[in-house]
Amino acid sequence: MLRPLFFLLAILFLSGCAGPPDYVYRYRRGKTATLHGGVAAAPSQAPPRVRAAIAAGNRIAGHAYRYGGGHGRQVAPGYDCSGATSYILREAGLMRGSMPSNGFRHYGKKGEGDWISVYARKGHVFLVIAGLRYDTGWKRGPEGPGWTTQRRPTRGYVVRHPARY
Repeated sequence: MLRPLFFLLAILFLSGCAGPPDYVYRYRRGKTATLHGGVAAAPSQAPPRVRAAIAAGNRIAGHAYRYGGGHGRQVAPGYDCSGATSYILREAGLMRGSMPSNGFRHYGKKGEGDWISVYARKGHVFLVIAGLRYDTGWKRGPEGPGWTTQRRPTRGYVVRHPARY
């Protein structure tokens, strides 16, 4: 009797450590952004702040990766993961200032958002906006901020989202 209970508890404990499901791009008409030559196009049903986030991501896509870059108020010559995330959310009116990647583990609300999700762990953060991933790494091409549909493992990440998005 105790053995099955112990086994069940072990499975629940271990599955809780895994983190959210891996990011996988899935197109849904009217709800998912599309990618054309490195530039994201907002879906037809996207709210204004989501459109603003996509536009902000497009403005800095292709910039160089620069450790500590992008935490100021102006467009920077290079961005790290948290600088790019801060810039996009700030330009969309969804946060003030900036924060390091670890700080995003407590940003907004728990879980995936309807439009914007922030995947954060100690040492890295990336966004999923209207289904399209915005990241500084784990994508084809050079490191630095940009859009991708490439799958990404999410073990060790927590998922957060801006309220109402």
